Amino acid sequence: GGHDEREQTLNQLLVEMDGFGVNEGIIIVAATNRPDILDPALLRPGRFDRQITVDRPDVTGREAVLKVHARNKPLDESVNLKAIAARTPGFSGADLENLLNEAALVAARRNKKKVDMLDLDEATDRVIAGPAKKSRVISKKERNIVAFHEGGHVIVGVVLDEAEMVHKVTIVPRGQAGGYAVMLPKEDRYFMTKPELLDKITGLLGGRVAEEIVFGEVSTGAHNDFQRATGIARKMVTEFGMSDKLGPLQFGQAQGQVFLGRDFNNEQNYSDAISYEIDLEIQRIIKECYERARNLLTEHRDKLDLIANTLLEVETLDAEQIKHLVDHGRLPDRPVSIAKDSDTKGEDVKVTINTKKDENLAIEETDQKVDSIIDEKPKD
Repeated sequence: GGHDEREQTLNQLLVEMDGFGVNEGIIIVAATNRPDILDPALLRPGRFDRQITVDRPDVTGREAVLKVHARNKPLDESVNLKAIAARTPGFSGADLENLLNEAALVAARRNKKKVDMLDLDEATDRVIAGPAKKSRVISKKERNIVAFHEGGHVIVGVVLDEAEMVHKVTIVPRGQAGGYAVMLPKEDRYFMTKPELLDKITGLLGGRVAEEIVFGEVSTGAHNDFQRATGIARKMVTEFGMSDKLGPLQFGQAQGQVFLGRDFNNEQNYSDAISYEIDLEIQRIIKECYERARNLLTEHRDKLDLIANTLLEVETLDAEQIKHLVDHGRLPDRPVSIAKDSDTKGEDVKVTINTKKDENLAIEETDQKVDSIIDEKPKD
């Protein structure tokens, strides 16, 4: 019954768009996030024959979107929206709007009149990984495991040219993670080569390999890394034709209509013998990348120890600090710039000690500040 109603609705829509009647001067515009399930009849000439793909913005587009949503927010002079755009690949326009609103909330909680880069960095981390859980009690052993795990990701990203670069690494728990590394491509890419994909898999496996090298045992912290690495290897074999053994072939194809909760499934258009070979190829790729990561981290064990021990000391490192650590063996000196920032921005920070009587007034002032900073539609 439901299928019949769907067919009748589709047929009526086709008649209204391109039937016997003449509809002059009428342009029909529609949008969908599932173009793969549209009936082919809808896309024929005279109907929806002009298709415009609106993809997620690239780094230039993200910067432009950030400028739009930052127009009615008090930004500090230190704010670099281009740097934020580079740190947010894959973000949609709504994600970027949410990031700026979150930064405004962070600034309000810190009693600031302007949103600065520290607030935007914290907001980016909140959007990507969730709020920090500094009150969470972590044992010394667990903290060491997290530090060396994240250090493994960092070292592979530094050593391999095609691996994703670590823009930030922290051992502060966020969300469900004990720590995390923000690994981003060195530039926006529309396609990737086989060496780049292999380097990416190697970088994902670097955390688990570091645990094994340093502690002689492994933890459950790498489950997401394995999920992503296996997914890349599977696509290399079944979709991208990058298997030397199976050749430039694609295996499996989507079939079926998505309707009333049903989703696509992949038709197995190959034999069980080929399925077995696919599994073997995926295992081979993962194992080779795992051994490659082991050799890299064994060779650069001194750098791994340096990164991990520094993380245990300062908890968070950015890209500039990581590069300086690897090149010079120590963190960069920043006392002058910090003192300068504190002098120039002192008027933006209000520190008050409230008595019990003043608590209600302080809460009202904070609410007003949040309302004034959070994004609102600009008035004409």
